[in-house]
Amino acid sequence: MSVIEALYIFDQHNNPILQHTYRSRPLPASVLLPLYIAHPVPRPSLIYLPNTQPLTILFSLLNSQLLFLSPISTEIEPLLVLEFLHRVVDVLEDFLGAPLLASKIENNYDVVAQLLGEMCDAGAVSNTEPNALRDVVEVPGWVGRILGTVSLPGASLSSSTSSSLALQHPTLQPSAIQLPWRRANVRHTSNELYVDLVESLAITLAPSGRPLSARANGTIAMTAKISGFPDLLLTLSTLSGKSNIEHALELPVFHPCVRLARWRERPGEISFVPPDGRFVLAGYEVDLLPFNAGKGPTGSAPNASNLQLPVNLEIRKSLGTNGADFEVRLFLTNSFPGWSLPPGSGRVGGLSSRLGTSSPAFGGSSNAPVLEEVVVSIPIPEGVKNLADLRTSRGEAQYLLDDRLVEWRVPTTGGASATTSQGGATLRCSVVGISNEDEDDGPTFGFEGMGVKEEYTVEDAYQSAAAAPLKQEKNEQQQQQQRDPKRVQQNAVLMPSSANVSFAVKGWLASGVKVDSLIINTKASRGLGEGVKPYKGVKYLTVSKGGVEVRC
Repeated sequence: MSVIEALYIFDQHNNPILQHTYRSRPLPASVLLPLYIAHPVPRPSLIYLPNTQPLTILFSLLNSQLLFLSPISTEIEPLLVLEFLHRVVDVLEDFLGAPLLASKIENNYDVVAQLLGEMCDAGAVSNTEPNALRDVVEVPGWVGRILGTVSLPGASLSSSTSSSLALQHPTLQPSAIQLPWRRANVRHTSNELYVDLVESLAITLAPSGRPLSARANGTIAMTAKISGFPDLLLTLSTLSGKSNIEHALELPVFHPCVRLARWRERPGEISFVPPDGRFVLAGYEVDLLPFNAGKGPTGSAPNASNLQLPVNLEIRKSLGTNGADFEVRLFLTNSFPGWSLPPGSGRVGGLSSRLGTSSPAFGGSSNAPVLEEVVVSIPIPEGVKNLADLRTSRGEAQYLLDDRLVEWRVPTTGGASATTSQGGATLRCSVVGISNEDEDDGPTFGFEGMGVKEEYTVEDAYQSAAAAPLKQEKNEQQQQQQRDPKRVQQNAVLMPSSANVSFAVKGWLASGVKVDSLIINTKASRGLGEGVKPYKGVKYLTVSKGGVEVRC
């Protein structure tokens, strides 16, 4: 039988702060830690230790500078141990607060010991749901007494409150309904339901602009502050309708509260009784590339425009007479497919819940999607000693020598949104190689095809006057005559090979997934009360933390 043998927790200085043994005699923390540190970086989550007695597999997890180790000397399913470590972190953050710090564990060891004992019984993983743990784990001190008295999610109800509620609502007795993920006798003075859809992008573009891969990893998080045992139905759809939701959402995963039979019978409908508080309802993946084996809807090869990203990059390298300059052009567009705001309607695509607009069903903001937190990262090759004349038309850029990275932060105030025009910015600099540090003739500056001595301006990057084509052709001919082929070839290895862009868009999802409705089944619900209409809200967020990579 698969068993968990022990759990060790270390602080940021690798000092042991907790050692909990479940079964047998596992290797002590003083032996495991040096073996873990001796493993070369990056260390995987599973390390095989062949020189130990008994032979041991070491599972590890890093969270908030805390190191969690679990040694296993018997045959076991690896995902079981890794999932258990993640559940331990989630439960400790739920009880002690996030972020999880060493001082919190040390000051609340009695609570931590109860949690670890309930989550794993003699090595067998048992109760890992925070709501169920709150019914059996005692929170000592005045905080626990206050939480128990007012019946907040922090602790279970006091005996007097529980008995009074049981008299008023016999169906709320523990013998009537028992769900492992929801506490008994949940009561809230204000009933609220919030749905947050968050998608993280992972996109790679070829130098030609053709997408090599484009995926979105989505998470549906919920905050349920509602009394009793509510029975909810969340309906999802895509831009092409509900019928395509089954093909759009790949590898869906659900919280144990979800009725899987309902999803299989009617894809797009999630029926569940939620846990109390915040939890992750579901996760999914979406392939953002067009179908038909990498071909676009019309049979043409897909390109970056098919993805309709609000941010795009263009990289030009080996510029100037010596080929030592490179330029990155950033384009901010109002490309938010699926979002439209008819004049005077105050609704999004005819559906007020799309962006969480104010309505009897959903609450929130009716503002258009907004692009924020745009950061461009440009890795610099090892042969580059320094960067000369780093300049931008907008924002601030700095060269992080230790990370060998150019970080360019571009403000979006006055930039692109769903109701404004396109915008952009340009970064340009010259590389200084180690082999060229003692040469007198350094790299020259200027746009390729704009003349070596011409002054750099923002208008040169974006304005296209009537005489620009003729002037550009003339300057290109002049610059080609002045270029040194030998120096250009030497500096070619100093040019960056890619750039990554990070950004966030509130009120828009790249996949087009949206919430159609969130309905409470009053007939199947228990303890909600007649005439109670919970406040509902839905929000969308697309995040790219360096997830869009443009190669050159």
